[in-house]
Amino acid sequence: MLYYVVKVLLSALVIVAVSEIAKRSTAVAAFVASLPLTSLLAFVWLRIDGAEPSRIAELSAQIFWLIIPSLVLFPTLPLLVRYGFGFWTSLGLSMAATAGAYLMMLPLLRRFGVGI
Repeated sequence: MLYYVVKVLLSALVIVAVSEIAKRSTAVAAFVASLPLTSLLAFVWLRIDGAEPSRIAELSAQIFWLIIPSLVLFPTLPLLVRYGFGFWTSLGLSMAATAGAYLMMLPLLRRFGVGI
């Protein structure tokens, strides 16, 4: 149980750190948020839990392909805000666009034999 508490606290610390850094500098927060910290934590936790390196490598390859549709969110959100949509509307529409990008990407990856 303590192990899971440590995992949750350390993982949450990363998110809190980015939001606190953003209060002082959006550029520094953007840099920290752009680091693949979530993926790195997942790799470390899997390895500590006994996962084989090949399984972690497979996860890394799948993350690579799924980053592509996730990138839709980042230009869409500021674009919608600039066009006068409210924050929550812009966020919701950006998330919907990102979900649509995932829905288009998954069959494409399967067609090319990428195991996701």
